[in-house]
Amino acid sequence: MRHRPSTLWFTAVPVGALVLVGCGAAMISSAAAPVAVTLIEPEAQAEVVVVQVPEITVTTSSVAPAPTTTTTAAPTTTIAERETQMASPLAQPLVAIGTDSGPEAARVQQRLVDLGFWLQSTDGEFGVTSRQATMAFQKYHGLTTSGEVDQATADLLSGPIERPMGRAEAGTLFEVDKSLQLGFVIVEGSTRWVLNVSTGSEIPYEEPNQNDPSVIEQGDSITDPGLFTVDRERVEGWWDGDLGSIYRPKYFNGGIAVHGSYSIPDYPASHGCVRVSTAAMDWIWSEDLMPRGSAVWVHGEIPAE
Repeated sequence: MRHRPSTLWFTAVPVGALVLVGCGAAMISSAAAPVAVTLIEPEAQAEVVVVQVPEITVTTSSVAPAPTTTTTAAPTTTIAERETQMASPLAQPLVAIGTDSGPEAARVQQRLVDLGFWLQSTDGEFGVTSRQATMAFQKYHGLTTSGEVDQATADLLSGPIERPMGRAEAGTLFEVDKSLQLGFVIVEGSTRWVLNVSTGSEIPYEEPNQNDPSVIEQGDSITDPGLFTVDRERVEGWWDGDLGSIYRPKYFNGGIAVHGSYSIPDYPASHGCVRVSTAAMDWIWSEDLMPRGSAVWVHGEIPAE
């Protein structure tokens, strides 16, 4: 059985350290050290709001790096390791279909849904969300992240298989694992759904503002780790941010948001936001999975190239 140890640190980002630029934030000071959860409401600059968030408990087997400032870090919380949950094998194994549609695609879709990898429909049409769910499955299990159902993917889907679990074991929140490039919908400590995501590339950028080309935006494309809350959102359609168009964003850290996009590759590629498919973003809104005031936990480090 595979265990997933981790260490949880809370990070509060000072408002003065960010310049909001739509999708992403241009960093103008060094990253904040881990501190107790105190967030500053962006719509009331002078008021400090202590946000009550669901308790999150995780296993830990390592020591977090020492803070680089004199700020006291919040203590980590530890619990006993969880046992991996297993799903039973299929009576009739799946076959490799690539991205072909048809009855076998419908079986693949149903298996992915049964395992908790969200997709829009099990109608046999192997479209965008089916490829995204396949990619999420491949990421979680360390397969080649093609989004196509090759033989290795079909075999793993067919057999006795580990059910996906995020690291949060309590509370209701949206968890972002930068190491896996996956998002987990956690409800009362249980992992309900897994989504393919793409976080910040951590590659410095310098490019014209999309709304005012005379302005040059600069930043580091980082999705900061920490525990945050959804504090702003835009319910209607596409919005032309300063760094590009984003779909129905849910902001949780200054200018950083979970939002819909047409490009969610198998690697970190954003300016700092957390990209999901537009269909997944519509689903998040329709199911009210990230209401204002709900928790977002970002952790891990992006995969090395």
